[in-house]
Amino acid sequence: MSNDLKDKTVKELEQIIAGLGQKKYLAEYIFQFIHAEDVTDILKITPLSKALREQLIENDYHISRLNILNKLTDKDGTIKYVFGLDDGSRIETVLLLDDKRRTLCVSTQAGCKMGCVFCATGKIKFRRNLSAGEIIDQVYTVQKDSAIISNIVYMGMGEPLENYDAVVKSVQILNNPAGRNIGIRHITVSTCGLAPAIKKLAYENVRPRLAISLNAPTDELRTSLMPINKKYPIAKLLDAVRTYQIKLKERVTFEYVMIKCINDTLLHAGQLVKLLRGIKCNVNLIEYNPHGGCKFKGSGTEQISHFAEVIEEAGIENTIRLKKGSSICAACGQLGANLNNVQSTGDSIKNE
Repeated sequence: MSNDLKDKTVKELEQIIAGLGQKKYLAEYIFQFIHAEDVTDILKITPLSKALREQLIENDYHISRLNILNKLTDKDGTIKYVFGLDDGSRIETVLLLDDKRRTLCVSTQAGCKMGCVFCATGKIKFRRNLSAGEIIDQVYTVQKDSAIISNIVYMGMGEPLENYDAVVKSVQILNNPAGRNIGIRHITVSTCGLAPAIKKLAYENVRPRLAISLNAPTDELRTSLMPINKKYPIAKLLDAVRTYQIKLKERVTFEYVMIKCINDTLLHAGQLVKLLRGIKCNVNLIEYNPHGGCKFKGSGTEQISHFAEVIEEAGIENTIRLKKGSSICAACGQLGANLNNVQSTGDSIKNE
């Protein structure tokens, strides 16, 4: 079990304090100083007695802080942070600027097991899950270095719902009024389609916005792009989405990466309309971002616009997301592209 106090909820801090023979209410001071005041030195939690602070340190408790190894800035304003973890792993976090909107894309794993063939992260070695503290600290470190963040999206390296417990805990902590008090509507968790975890998330005490990486309107095509579809085909995935939507009472987002001559034809657009009929949703049409480990090409703005027109006419709200941060490998699907030498997988994709 981690001794990082940043990784603990208020209840977990209460258990630690009680175990040291102290009053539980002191846990609230620890939580506030860590998550509202951004303190990383136990000795600076001054509402605690000096004896208790020293006792915590003697019991090997600490407050973590991520190490910024590199910071890269694209001409469009996108900033990518490369963080070093204690075990030598590296993760990447991206700050996206859009007028006054500042969105931070956080990672939840070092590497990824999902193996989506168009994604650079899916081609690098999976190292481990991140702790809730490591997820949270991406937010705190970037806020301290750059500015206030308006939105948090769990769309960085890794599959968030495979690291379920840490992700849910991190959302709870970020949303806690005694800490950063980030509104739940400003937090989005994206998944490639772990249907049981989506249903489980629907019954948590905090429910962030949900985004689904769909990328294809049929099982055959989606399986060729995203191996997870073999285990949780589209019908199971959409059933879980409907369960979540009933609880959330908000529309969900479907992410659709536009890959030239693979999933971007008007036929695919019509199939997508039929698939999503009856689901309150919006679709993000994402311009594919090439990287060294994949031979795919982006669809191009004209084809994306034609695709968007088809689904718009059918009543499906959509947003075209053009590439940002591509010069620093910070665009969607590029994270980790320059952490390892990413080789092409040679996977065969069937177009329909």
